Amino acid sequence: MYEENAALHRPRYGSIVDDERLSAEEMDERRHQNIAYEYLCHLEEAKQWIEACLREELPPTTELEEGLRNGVYLVKLARFFAPKLVPERKIYDIEQTRFKRSGLHFRHTDNTVQWLRAMESVGLPKIFYPETTDVYDRKNMPRVIYCIHALSLYLFKLGIAPQIQDLLGKVDFTEEEISNMRKELEKYGIQMPAFSKIGGILANELSVDEAALHAAVMAINEAISHKVPEETMKALTNPNAVLSNIENKLAQDYQEKLFEAKKIKQERNAGGKSDSVNAEEREMYEELLTRNEIQDNVNKVNVNKALQRVNQALEKQDENDLLSGLQAPSLSLAAVYQENAPWYLTNLHAEREQKSQQESFSGMLNKDDLQAGISLSNDQARAHKLKLEAVEKINAAILNNDAVQTVTALMLPEAQLPGVNPDMPDLYQLELSNLQRQNPEGKLTHEELAIAVEMLSAVAQLNGALTLNNVEEMIQHLTSPAIGISNLQDAYTQRYADTLMLLKTQAAEQGQDYLSWNDIQACIEEVNMQIKEESERVFAADLINDAVDKKDPNKTLEALLMPSAKLQEVNSSIANHYQDVLWDTKQQKCKVSQDDGAALWLDEIQEAILSANQDTEDAHSLAIAVSEINSAIENGDSQQTLAAMQSSNAVTRGVVPECADTYQNELFEAKKQKTGEGPNGSLWVIHKIKDKYEYYHNLETAEGTWEKPESIVQNNTQLSREEIQDVTGRITTDHHREQLWLANEGQVIRLQACARGYLARKAYSERLNYLHKQEPSTIRLQSSWKGYKQRKSYKGRLRVLQDNVATITKIQSFVRMWKARRAYRTRCQYFKDHTPEIIKIQAYLRANKAKDDYKTLINAGEPPLNVVRKFVHLLDQSDLDFQEELEVTRLREEVVTKIRSNQQLEKDLNLMDIKIGLLVKNRITLQDVISHSKKMDKKNKGQAMEVISGDKQGLKSLSKEKRKKLEAYQHLFYLLQTNPAYLAKLIFQMPQNKSTKFMDTVIFTLYNYASNQREEYLLLKLFKTALEEEIKSKVDQVQEIVTGNPTVIKMVVTFNRGTRGQNALRQLLAPVVKEIMENKTLAINTNPVEVYKAWVNQMEMQTGEASKLPYDVTAEQALSHEEVKSKLESSMNNLQLVTDKVLTSICTSLDAIPYGMRYIAKVLKNSLHEKFPDSTEDELLKIVGNLLYYRYMNPAIVAPDGFDIIDMTAGGQLHPDQRRNLGSVAKVLQHAASNKLFEGENAQLSSMNNFLSQTYQKFRKFFQEACDVPEPEEKFNIDEYSDMVTLSKPVIYISIEEIINTHSLLLEHQEAISPDHNDLLHELLEGLGSVPDVETLIGEGAVDPNDPNKENVLSQLAKTEVSLALTSKVELREGDDTDMKSLMIKTKWLIVDVIRAQPGETLSTILETPATSQQEANYLKVVEMRALQDAKVPDKMKHNQLDVEDGQLPLEQKKRKIQRNLRTLEQAGLVSVTNKYQELINDIAKDIRNQRRYRQHRKAELVKIQQTLSALNSKSKFYEEQNNYYNTYIKTCLDNLTRKNARRSIKLDGKGEEKGNKKMKQSTLRYTAARLHEKGVLLEIDGLQSNQLKNVLFDITPSEEVGDFEVKAKFMGMEVEKVQLHFQDLLELQYEGVAVMKIFEKAKVNVNLLVFLLNKKFYGK
Repeated sequence: MYEENAALHRPRYGSIVDDERLSAEEMDERRHQNIAYEYLCHLEEAKQWIEACLREELPPTTELEEGLRNGVYLVKLARFFAPKLVPERKIYDIEQTRFKRSGLHFRHTDNTVQWLRAMESVGLPKIFYPETTDVYDRKNMPRVIYCIHALSLYLFKLGIAPQIQDLLGKVDFTEEEISNMRKELEKYGIQMPAFSKIGGILANELSVDEAALHAAVMAINEAISHKVPEETMKALTNPNAVLSNIENKLAQDYQEKLFEAKKIKQERNAGGKSDSVNAEEREMYEELLTRNEIQDNVNKVNVNKALQRVNQALEKQDENDLLSGLQAPSLSLAAVYQENAPWYLTNLHAEREQKSQQESFSGMLNKDDLQAGISLSNDQARAHKLKLEAVEKINAAILNNDAVQTVTALMLPEAQLPGVNPDMPDLYQLELSNLQRQNPEGKLTHEELAIAVEMLSAVAQLNGALTLNNVEEMIQHLTSPAIGISNLQDAYTQRYADTLMLLKTQAAEQGQDYLSWNDIQACIEEVNMQIKEESERVFAADLINDAVDKKDPNKTLEALLMPSAKLQEVNSSIANHYQDVLWDTKQQKCKVSQDDGAALWLDEIQEAILSANQDTEDAHSLAIAVSEINSAIENGDSQQTLAAMQSSNAVTRGVVPECADTYQNELFEAKKQKTGEGPNGSLWVIHKIKDKYEYYHNLETAEGTWEKPESIVQNNTQLSREEIQDVTGRITTDHHREQLWLANEGQVIRLQACARGYLARKAYSERLNYLHKQEPSTIRLQSSWKGYKQRKSYKGRLRVLQDNVATITKIQSFVRMWKARRAYRTRCQYFKDHTPEIIKIQAYLRANKAKDDYKTLINAGEPPLNVVRKFVHLLDQSDLDFQEELEVTRLREEVVTKIRSNQQLEKDLNLMDIKIGLLVKNRITLQDVISHSKKMDKKNKGQAMEVISGDKQGLKSLSKEKRKKLEAYQHLFYLLQTNPAYLAKLIFQMPQNKSTKFMDTVIFTLYNYASNQREEYLLLKLFKTALEEEIKSKVDQVQEIVTGNPTVIKMVVTFNRGTRGQNALRQLLAPVVKEIMENKTLAINTNPVEVYKAWVNQMEMQTGEASKLPYDVTAEQALSHEEVKSKLESSMNNLQLVTDKVLTSICTSLDAIPYGMRYIAKVLKNSLHEKFPDSTEDELLKIVGNLLYYRYMNPAIVAPDGFDIIDMTAGGQLHPDQRRNLGSVAKVLQHAASNKLFEGENAQLSSMNNFLSQTYQKFRKFFQEACDVPEPEEKFNIDEYSDMVTLSKPVIYISIEEIINTHSLLLEHQEAISPDHNDLLHELLEGLGSVPDVETLIGEGAVDPNDPNKENVLSQLAKTEVSLALTSKVELREGDDTDMKSLMIKTKWLIVDVIRAQPGETLSTILETPATSQQEANYLKVVEMRALQDAKVPDKMKHNQLDVEDGQLPLEQKKRKIQRNLRTLEQAGLVSVTNKYQELINDIAKDIRNQRRYRQHRKAELVKIQQTLSALNSKSKFYEEQNNYYNTYIKTCLDNLTRKNARRSIKLDGKGEEKGNKKMKQSTLRYTAARLHEKGVLLEIDGLQSNQLKNVLFDITPSEEVGDFEVKAKFMGMEVEKVQLHFQDLLELQYEGVAVMKIFEKAKVNVNLLVFLLNKKFYGK
């Protein structure tokens, strides 16, 4: 049951109630939401069923699809029902550790494959199977869930697994979950499987012998009537009855239940029979139990017995019996686990006891009660298990001493512990660790953890309050029962708080983060003790104040000595001084506080006591010191006096040792003056302490007292402290003044030195200034002296040289000679050392010369003869050239043959797939399947190819007539290939569907799928001609190219976007598309409604509250919100940036676009401009943009994964955001390419119109540059002479059927494609005559005329391929030199031979100059070498015999022949003597250039063909494996068919066989039209009223051929018409979805009901 509040917020799904008035859009929205909700329910059903089988928890429902992709759960399910086939060791990544760490791996597909094999092993029909990619790539997850549902039902029927539950409407999902699932389903465009029809499909697909089933059911009904349980049990266990869950011990119960059910059915149907219904049409099961009814009743008995067993086990409290009863297959209880048996017993027994109190209780718990109790018990057991696991984790974390791990484990919901404060992990770790160590077992139980965690959490909260200084929370947590603190007194809570805060501060200073429970308890105890002590001390303080007020020292002393006062250092001997000090202190306090009643506190009393004690010590010390000083003075020893004054007890200050004598003298005089007349003899000296207390010192005893002695007299011989200090102070001051001058004597001396230094520096500066002023004069004196010395030295050297001139000359000549000789030798040695480098330089110079000559040959418009002569050797063909040419020809033949073979094999396999699918529904079509399989086997074994390959018969037989026909066809196809006008016109003479097929077969075959440059050139010429023809004849307006679907445009785009253009698209778009996809932050959404909904969802997730804004709004309402406008503007800005990147990538990659696309764009633009001269440049460029961008590039941007633009990872797919981003970019570029602004529905994007205009200008320039391409002749370097200079002839590989069809089409449309009867095409067709049949081209002996399957064999042989070496009829017909083209080529070859042997400046010079003997010898060597080479050339590549003879002519004869040919060519205007026949020299240079290019292209083509052939072989191998699989399936069908003796067997010849069973004999079936109309088979007959249908009679008679029926129509007893019906045709119509067909061109019949009628009446279905 749902809660009311949940039901209010849950979206409604289901049918539309009466009070709802929904629009069509709302109804469609509701329908889509219903589909998503139902699919989520099916997901939940599959999840719970798998969990029940595996006893393992699966991911949540919304994540189940992703969780199934690795196949782990699926292969575990396979192990559940097929454990022998799927051992555990074969499960890859069983713990899913790799999947969780790094995602999907290709080996995860092994799990899915094992699951599929396991389902196949148990016999689940393959109609339910998903593809591996459906699981791994998540391409069709509903198909996977559909298969799981079918598997559950199938396993339940086998008794292997529990029954899957129906949860539709019983589970709840949020709006967001349903919307997300809907988007996923819409993204993949997957149609939801019919889950409700699984049972019917499963029953229909299972291979059941219906005759045997019928007989088994009849036997069961008969046994039930006999009322013998053993007989009934034997009938029920018959395997042909296909009944499950039969238990022998319940035989009596089965008998009673089935007998009762049969009796009830007979009574119910007794009065329902109608005499008007024919007996043969009456259902026999109106009185008998059907198989399903029998199974239902058996299940009811099983369920009832199982419930009794369970309830008995509950009564006995038997755990084992209860578990056995719950696991009974008949109950189909989900998720029954053995380990949870005690929980089942407890909960179910409690449930039973509770229901027993109700009056309506029947005494047994029903199935729903049991399932509810099981679910509850499972939940409790799971929770208990998780709790124990959590406790183990907690104990392990505590033992690891990891505080963070411990707190994380404590916070696990499964632990079921009180709340934990994660901010204080160390508190929990320390306390729990101590508890764990104290536990004898070393582990804490859950109860111990709960108590400890509750207390520690309270301690943590208290610590938190202490940290925040929150007194209220502090007191609240302190007094909480959870913390368990004792001896708390409410009156002192604030005191506790203050003390704890202080303690917390002290702990923090010491590095302790928290207070433990023990710390807190100790603090509380300490505060309580302090409070008690404070009370006692307050009482003692009152007594002391009273005693002080009474001024009684004894009472004061008594009060001070009280233990409760806890006063320290109280001395009884100075009680008087205590009284004085305390009295003075109290009076001072009263004065300060202005309160006469102020009392002293204990701390003030203690302070006064300490002060009095200190006064006593100071007074005694003072008295002793003064006494010692006076004694020293009396002794007259100055040093003793000084020592006494410097002692620690002395009271004098500033005593200087140097003044000791002075001190002694002065003090003695002072003492003498004080004594006066003489000493008075008193022993007491009075000292004034703090100017107010008197201390009495006895000189005799050296003791003192504060109590005044009786009759005391001051001694007059003792100087007091003040008198001694006055004398010493005065003497010390005088001494210091004297020492001051002595101490500063050095400073005075330094001052005088400074004054003298100043005077010296001043005199030095004045002298220096004088010298600086006289500097010029000093310099002149120095220079004069130096000049004199230099002149004297020069004159002496000059006199020596003048005296020795002859000697100096000899020395100079000798030195010059020695230097020249040394330079020469060095240069010679340098050359010797660098000989290799010199050789390289010379070679480089020669190479440069050769390079210049080659550049002249390549680039010069008219290269000189001497340059051309150097490179004519390149025209020679080497053995490698011939080998490569033969290899290319062979591989090309193999590739084309393999392509065609694979195409045909793929078509046959698809047809076989359809036929086998129809076979599953109708076994009567097995003959057609077998026949089709035989045809495929023949193709695979190459039987048909053997007919032609022997060259003994057919088109390639060794007869003149056949050879002539073969050459005629070679001429014809050469003409069609090289003259595109014929095929261009022929394409448009046929309907579009036929022309497309014609293009895919004949035309692409004719051009070998553009496998080389020549054929690509010719195919482009065909595209050009066909496009011009289509524009000329079929396009009336420019825009029809865009709005329509032109045939040629479609063919060009398909051809260039295939394998040839795929790499170009990838190079063009892959980098920028990958950049867009990898930008995770890029989110482009220009739909205001979607932006609005995303915004509302975001607010609800952030606030946690339902938004008050409406969810369904219009675009205008969405745009009224500023947030939506802001997000939309941000998306448009991002869209502009990304679009600009894509456009830049396109515009900068112009060269990457295939040449064919650009050339056709150029032809399209020029052709449209020619037909529509008034069209503007912009209109034409829009058409070009439609071709280049919209048709060619746009689909690849929208779906890069579909065009192999990007590499998708394993398990990878485009995210919806990525696909939307790319779609938005493509949309903008599409508008920009067509210069179409955003308006109407896209008005919200109108702000981008300026950007569109700018983008269009860039596109415009790009389209203009794209059309700027050279003509194919220049691009491929091909002209009309190219075929005449190639080594091998062009070869095509075409089937006999295609030859016949092409011949037939040409004859049919001959006048349309070639109106001129003098055209060569007419001549060729006339020579070929009428269209031959297959047997003529194959060979008359290829097929046995007596073979009954002759037509089928011929049809198969028509697909046999032959190779045609295409040649021109004109070239072969005119073998002499009258053909100017041929003569031109022959003359060039002769000139090449001549100039190789004889050099010269011009061709005329060479021809007129006789050759020397050496030149003749060189020429003969060339001729002999060519003869040897020609002997090695294969026959296919040999030149014409006349050409060979001309090549062997002597040199002079060859020169004369060249001169004759030149005159002929000059008369034809092809050459001119005025320019010295430069035209021929230019052609020879062109041939040399083309030869090099051809060799390079041939090598590249060889590699490419080898790669293509490898891929084709792989594909062919796959087809062969699929064919083997089909053959195995057919063999199985045949084996099954031979075992069915009760039904009519089918032989390979299609004829039935009767085995004495008259019931199986088929007779004519007769129905009136009215009866067929009632059955729904006949819908209407044109021109006939419904009341006249009774006058029409139909006879349906099966023919000898299985599956053929003859239908005769009679009106008023007269036969009107008859028609032949092929059951196979009806099945194909049913497969194609055709519901209604016509027979006799008048009667409309329902195809499905007609098939049903024929099945029922003739095949027992």
